[in-house]
Amino acid sequence: MITFENVSYHYSNAEKAAVEKVSFELEEGSFNYLTGPSGAGKTTLFRMMYMDMTPTKGRLTVFGRNVSAMSQDDISLMRRRMGIVFQDFRLLPHLTVKENVSLPLTLTGPMSQQQESCVDEIIDWVGLGHKSNILPGFLSGGEKQRVAIARAVVNRPRLLIADEPTGNVDASMGRRIMHLFTELNKQGTTLLIATHDRELMADCPAPSIIVENGRISKLHAA
Repeated sequence: MITFENVSYHYSNAEKAAVEKVSFELEEGSFNYLTGPSGAGKTTLFRMMYMDMTPTKGRLTVFGRNVSAMSQDDISLMRRRMGIVFQDFRLLPHLTVKENVSLPLTLTGPMSQQQESCVDEIIDWVGLGHKSNILPGFLSGGEKQRVAIARAVVNRPRLLIADEPTGNVDASMGRRIMHLFTELNKQGTTLLIATHDRELMADCPAPSIIVENGRISKLHAA
């Protein structure tokens, strides 16, 4: 699914590599956490996984393809097989909640009635059915996060990567979101969650990839 082979990334204005000689594999259908202290390199790894950056050294393959050899069009097509939850949400401000959630389904043309129903269902699931026609600017941070999560899962992606997906929601909604993620995983979606939340990891055990000082310090079984 995703394989890092001695991958390093060095920002041009930094003395030290953000990540260095990182090797691990996300197997298809697996569920893993990515964790470690702030500044450890998690965000850099996360960005490379959704192909926002390519390694400065080493080899990264996504869905069996070498990222460094892909064109921008190839990358855009690959991302359609992914669901991505960003920590800063990245909602389009001029689109309503429903329009934002629908985006992954409308990239290839008008939605079917079944897809419309799926969008409505997932918006209800995250507790925002009454705000489907609201613009993001009128939502709280937690509500924006729920919209971002709904958008990421609406097309049942092959790979879901989520950066602190429960960081802005209460405990009850956090449990609902994790239930949704684990159900997707049972249906075959490969799942990686970047988190600092030890309680979440204890409530929903899964193997952990622990990052420290730009390196994988430990691969910890659930």
